[in-house]
Amino acid sequence: MSEESEKFDAAMTTWQEWQEAPWGRLRYTLAEANLMRHLDGPDGPDGPDGPENGRALRVLDLAGGDGGDALRLAARGHHVTVVDYAPAMLAAAAERAAAAGLSERMSCVRADVTALPADLAAGEFDVVLCHNLLQYVDDVPATLAGALAPLKDGGLLSLMAINRNSAPLNIAVREMDLKAALAALDNDRLATAMFDAELTLHTAEEIVPLLRDLGCLDVRHYGIRTFCDYITDDARKYDKEYYDDLERLELATTARHPYPHTARLFQLTARKRAV
Repeated sequence: MSEESEKFDAAMTTWQEWQEAPWGRLRYTLAEANLMRHLDGPDGPDGPDGPENGRALRVLDLAGGDGGDALRLAARGHHVTVVDYAPAMLAAAAERAAAAGLSERMSCVRADVTALPADLAAGEFDVVLCHNLLQYVDDVPATLAGALAPLKDGGLLSLMAINRNSAPLNIAVREMDLKAALAALDNDRLATAMFDAELTLHTAEEIVPLLRDLGCLDVRHYGIRTFCDYITDDARKYDKEYYDDLERLELATTARHPYPHTARLFQLTARKRAV
């Protein structure tokens, strides 16, 4: 097992606690809502001809960890393959699927997401998720090309990464350290204690041209947690009424200019152009 996968496995408990926290729940709720903008509708898989009528989609979740995104899509009737290199993460994903009665709709594959097995990279998937992977890789264009390879022509790619534009704001508001916020304006590195790693931060404005260079069409930009991370009273977010109001605000601004540009995370969706 690689050193990197050991880091992710060791952080399992902390990661699961993060997912259950208000900011973790918002991350998954907003990502799912934005995906459904493109998968719902009269001609989409969740419309009249949706999974209940035999049109379930094939979804590939790259670096899908313990299945946080995958479980939501499987619950909607889609068939999801989770690829990750950390054994404990994949085991947790399989356990969560079994507990939810979704084992038949979700499979787990241990593999390097930058060197996918041939059967996964053959262009047979309707949707590919590449959430929170870009900050861990050195070659972003190659990673994007690799994420597009498993897609059918016209298939949907969803990317998510930490937004570099948010770092100075986050430091100034939450840490009240203006010197550090000033330094963060020109810094693309971020240390994360949870997975004991140094991340490379990007912006949507940098990634969109790369997607277009790869032939992607209909690129859309969404913000994940446009307000949550700048509200310093974290305890109040556990209050149900306050959380519900926060969720409504986040859903209302996820695609509303200019909020995605300063959100903590950016999410991009794009269609693979037919060759």
